[in-house]
Amino acid sequence: MTIYIDLSSSFLFIQSRVRRYNSISSVNNLPKRTVLSLSSALTSQGDKHMTPLKGKGNDPNSAFEFKSYMIRKAEFVNATLDVSVPLSKPLTIQEAVRYSLLAGGKRVRPLLCIAACELVGGHEATAMSSACAVEMIHTSSLVHDDLPCMDNADLRRGKPTNHKVFGENMAVLAGDALFALAFEHMTALSSALVVSPERKICAVIELAKAIGTKGLVAGQVIDLCSEGLDPNDVGLEHLEFIHLHKTAALLEAAAVVGAILGGGTEEEIEKLRKYARCIGLMFQVVDDILDVTKSTDELGKSAINDVIAGKLTYPRLIGLEKSRELAKKLSKEAEEQLLGFDPNKAVPLVALASYIVGSHS
Repeated sequence: MTIYIDLSSSFLFIQSRVRRYNSISSVNNLPKRTVLSLSSALTSQGDKHMTPLKGKGNDPNSAFEFKSYMIRKAEFVNATLDVSVPLSKPLTIQEAVRYSLLAGGKRVRPLLCIAACELVGGHEATAMSSACAVEMIHTSSLVHDDLPCMDNADLRRGKPTNHKVFGENMAVLAGDALFALAFEHMTALSSALVVSPERKICAVIELAKAIGTKGLVAGQVIDLCSEGLDPNDVGLEHLEFIHLHKTAALLEAAAVVGAILGGGTEEEIEKLRKYARCIGLMFQVVDDILDVTKSTDELGKSAINDVIAGKLTYPRLIGLEKSRELAKKLSKEAEEQLLGFDPNKAVPLVALASYIVGSHS
């Protein structure tokens, strides 16, 4: 698909506005048409490509081209990310940031944020800045997770990990920079066209909680401390704690942030929270399955790394077949949370659950 957008001019336009109006009060006092986020600039020029895919006719359960939908959304996310991290001095750190951020991937977390926003009646442009912020944080966590002091990984998305290319010191700084850039992007470049300040603040708090010591970091800590433990000495609850925090928390935040920005009610937000929690846990169950059933070439990262490190995994704790059964159960529970929403708008999220659970086959 060809996207006819002058990315450089869009970025310069946004950058000039952010520099000129860099306080909260001045941004809030701008005329509505002046406050335009980078994501709005990208998506508003590409609206002819952005109509959400539906089932055929009036049947939302009929054939849905999820991969086409996912690729299309990912292309807009990638375009926004590319413009968000232009090369500037010092070049080395910018190159390190771009290397990991633009390395590809399915962009599941941004897709989840955007789809949740659209499900409750919002527009893609409203969620794009936050969707990209979530991806920046996810990439930051991967860069740090791959370090020798953590998982000591050599490959990520089919390429050498960041520290293998730029060195450990630069990889640490690249992860730090992405973390900071995420919140800058989410706030300074957030569209003020339709989102109230209260909802923006709630969205920022939601994302921050998901990645701190009550979220991603907590899961990472327990994961590291659990290496080498005998599976017979720990229960499923211990493993679930790790992955509800290390993996599911950020996916949950992506959906909740999208729903908040899209104008969702408390009930809608809570349903999407539960949906994403199931998706997040299922994502990790499937990842554990793939780690022992697929090759390094197929995965794009080192296979059986978790086994070598002595990590607790679902196959190791409950076996491969029960792990597959658990993934299917979580997929069904996730889909149940979507009942009551517009079936046509819910199709992408239903398809996402099916896509993840089907990837281990």
